[in-house]
Amino acid sequence: MLCAGLCLWVTGAAVADGMLPETTIVVLHEEQGEATINIKNTDAAPALLHAVIENVPEDREALLVVTPPISRVEAGETQLVRFISTATAPLKTQRLKRVSFEGIPQARAAGGATIGITLRQNLPLILHPRGLAVHHSPWELLKWKRSAEQLVVSNDSAYVVRLAPEVLLLPHKALATLPRTYILPGEVLTATVEGRLEGVSAVEIQPATVYGFSADSYQASVSADEG
Repeated sequence: MLCAGLCLWVTGAAVADGMLPETTIVVLHEEQGEATINIKNTDAAPALLHAVIENVPEDREALLVVTPPISRVEAGETQLVRFISTATAPLKTQRLKRVSFEGIPQARAAGGATIGITLRQNLPLILHPRGLAVHHSPWELLKWKRSAEQLVVSNDSAYVVRLAPEVLLLPHKALATLPRTYILPGEVLTATVEGRLEGVSAVEIQPATVYGFSADSYQASVSADEG
């Protein structure tokens, strides 16, 4: 039940027409200073590729640049896009950005008018600090608890956790919904719960791996209300 929504969220970029990224996520390791991704023009005509870095609302600090921001990609050809770190201080935790790739086809004349359709892909980009061990299942580090009839989840780790917003409450299998599909390091989020939390002892979530793929569902215990 939870997998269907997440699978679309994770893999949507990989099945669209137009500019096709080779992966569904970009990871920039601080010690390397940059990351790259190949973008293929799957259309039958040349198009302009417009690459833009977007901040998530919770983290608006400029930490990297993209090059080239605009390039012409011939039909069936591939363009290498680079992301270069501009951070002025060492990273302490993973940081989350997003990057959009927009394919702008050549305008075609039709009865004196020009016709053009733009197609856009939007991927997560994670900046990984120097010296931080790679953790393949950071969702295991989340802490879940009931507090005043609310379900809260805290991320005390240095990792960005990505997951479907739907949370299954166990054992009675009611649903809760997180406000978004990621939890940043140090954040505490409150879920919207359908029904009461009494008796809830665990949650089942559908996480995504660092490389963007849907992982197996994961169950985590929920601590009881603090008196």
